[in-house]
Amino acid sequence: MSAIANLRAAGSTCVDSARVFLRDVGAGLFEVSHNSLALLGLCVVGVALFAGGRAEMRTLVEQHALGWLQARQEARDPARINVQPEPEPDAVARATAADPKALPRQQAAVAQWLSRRYKVAPEPVSRLVQEAWAVGHRVGLDPTLILAIMAIESSFNPFAHSSAGAQGLMQVMTKVHDDKYQAYGGVRAAFDPVANLRVGVQVLKECIARAGGLEAGLRYYVGAAISGEDGGYVGKVLAEQGHLRQVADGRRVAVNASNAARSPAPVIVQAVRSAEIAEAAEPVPVSAPLPAAIPSAPAVIEERVAMMR
Repeated sequence: MSAIANLRAAGSTCVDSARVFLRDVGAGLFEVSHNSLALLGLCVVGVALFAGGRAEMRTLVEQHALGWLQARQEARDPARINVQPEPEPDAVARATAADPKALPRQQAAVAQWLSRRYKVAPEPVSRLVQEAWAVGHRVGLDPTLILAIMAIESSFNPFAHSSAGAQGLMQVMTKVHDDKYQAYGGVRAAFDPVANLRVGVQVLKECIARAGGLEAGLRYYVGAAISGEDGGYVGKVLAEQGHLRQVADGRRVAVNASNAARSPAPVIVQAVRSAEIAEAAEPVPVSAPLPAAIPSAPAVIEERVAMMR
C-alpha cells in the first residue's frame, strides 16, 4: 500500500509541477507578446507621425491607397478587366516618319540638325526633309529654302494656326488656297504635313514667279508685298537657309545659331496677307513685268482688307 501511495504522490507532484511550469511559460509568453505589441504600436504611431509631417510621404501613401482601392474595384467589376483598345496594325501607315539612317548623307545631317534645333523627333523631320528634297528638285526650288520656311513659319508644328488663318507647317492660307487641297481630299489636309508642304511649295513658287525674285517672292508669301514691312521675315528665312546649307555641306553649325529675332508682323500685314496670296495664287510667268511702283495709299489698304471680308 505504501508503494502505491508513494507513486500516487509522485504523480500528483509531477502534475502540479507541470501545471506550474506551463502557467509560468504562458504568463511569460503573454508578457513578451504584450510588450512586443506595445512596441510595434509605438513604432506604427511614430512612423505615422513622421509620415504625416512630410507632404511627399503623404502623397505616396495616398497614391498607394488609391491604387489599392482601384484594384479592388476592378476585381469586383469583371467587365473592366483587360480592357484594351482595338488593334490597328495599319496605323503605322498613317505616320509621317522615315528612318534617318536610310537618308542620303546630306539629308540625314539636315534632319538630325533640325531635330536638335527645334526639339522634334528625328523620324518625322526626316520624312519632311526627304519630301522637301524631292519636291524642291522637281519644281526647281532649293530644298533648304523650303525647310527654312517651315522652320520660321511653324517651328515644325504641323498643327500651327495663325490669327490670319494660315495653317500647318508652311502656314498656308487654307481658305484662299482651298482649290489646291482638293487633290489631297479637301482643306483638312492642311494639317497633313506632307500635303501642307506640297501646297506650300506650290504657293511659294507662284509668289516668286509673280514677284520676279526670291526676296520679293518671300514678301508676297508672308503678305508684305504692299507695305514692304515683313517684320524681319525675309532675313530670318534666308539666315536659316544659310545654316541648313552649311549643315548639308558637312560643316558644323551650332543648334542654337542665332537668326535675327522675328518680330511680329504689323497689323496691316496680317490683315492683307490672304488677299495678297490670293493674287499670287494666279500663275504668272517668271518674265511677267513688275508694277512700276507699289501703291501705298490708305485707299489701297482698305481695298485689300475689304477683299478679305
